[in-house]
Amino acid sequence: MASQASLPVFAESVFECLPRSDQRRWAQAYVEGLLVTEGKKTVRRLAAAVSASPAASQSLHQFVSASPWDWMPVRAELTRWVEPRLAPRACVITSAMLRKRGEHSCGVHRRFLASTGRSVTCQVGIGMFLSSYERAVPVDWRLLLPGSWVKDHERRVRTKIPAEVGPRSVEQHALDLVDTLAGNSRTAPLPVVADLEAAGGTHATSLIHGLALRGRDFVVAVPDRLQVAVGRRLRMQSPNGEDGQGLVLAARSLFEFDAGTLTRMESVAPWDGRGRHTTVMSAFVRLPRAGQSGERVDRTYRLFAVRPEGGRRPVQLYLTSLTHTRMESVLAMTRTLAQAEKSVRTLSDGFGLLDFEGRSYPGWHHHMTLVSAAYAYSSFDQRPTGGGQRMLMAA
Repeated sequence: MASQASLPVFAESVFECLPRSDQRRWAQAYVEGLLVTEGKKTVRRLAAAVSASPAASQSLHQFVSASPWDWMPVRAELTRWVEPRLAPRACVITSAMLRKRGEHSCGVHRRFLASTGRSVTCQVGIGMFLSSYERAVPVDWRLLLPGSWVKDHERRVRTKIPAEVGPRSVEQHALDLVDTLAGNSRTAPLPVVADLEAAGGTHATSLIHGLALRGRDFVVAVPDRLQVAVGRRLRMQSPNGEDGQGLVLAARSLFEFDAGTLTRMESVAPWDGRGRHTTVMSAFVRLPRAGQSGERVDRTYRLFAVRPEGGRRPVQLYLTSLTHTRMESVLAMTRTLAQAEKSVRTLSDGFGLLDFEGRSYPGWHHHMTLVSAAYAYSSFDQRPTGGGQRMLMAA
């Protein structure tokens, strides 16, 4: 792992793309405030931690909520800063549920969370994380906008949603993140690991087809009801000469009934770092419909179900393009999802992910970018960043 530089050196590297020197100073100040402020990360408390000026709070709020700086180049620099230090094994896409009390923040809506069995008022962020087997660092985000926001002109104007931002599904956001990372990265393409069910992803096939068309390897969590055609040699000729689909059924049913030669049982050695053996049931499958825009995606995938030691039923289904990779290595890829979810919790508890007070679309993206930068810096350097020594910045 590369040694870490001081916070000013980090900030100079990541924020050098900002056009004005005052923007670069306030970006560093916001990141430092996130690192040294205990408890809730309000703008007022962040400003007090880094500046003695009574006007610092207003200036910091202006920088995050109203200053017209482009967050995408900053995220590109952050990606290139993280890559050599992390040596990532996968790029992970998962969601963050950002609970809100009011109903005026951009993208806020009511959503049922299966994990709690309750509906909450929240924003939904779709995040891209670079991940090793030990840690995951966020480098890019998308904000899910329900139809009620996309179609409401008054809401769009009030929260400064750009005209070019239209309706996008969870899966489309995920593919956008993959495309952006491909343009920002200086390393070979990584396998994509994704779980979008918590964010309301209901069209796993569109994500899988999109990744296949891009030539990307992947491990994707899929719903029980995913329709698959079973067997490695699945294409059959129908009586009229057209290609058939083979036997099509819901993914879960492969593992709930005796499927004969369609599945096999594998006893996999401990892979989760806790000494637990895991039984994996797998089958070679194809997806029974054409890809996007009529392009045919005619490939064999591995569908597998994970059953921890002592468990009677599989708890999660995955589909992967890594059909010739050892199962232990594929399972290790699924560990990166847990690392990304752990990072979301840490971002929420210690880096102010949930504490943004603004309501605008640009403000949300600015805040998420700065929180990600603070987390990245902290991930590679646990030295004190100067808490108690306020930056005497001119407001």
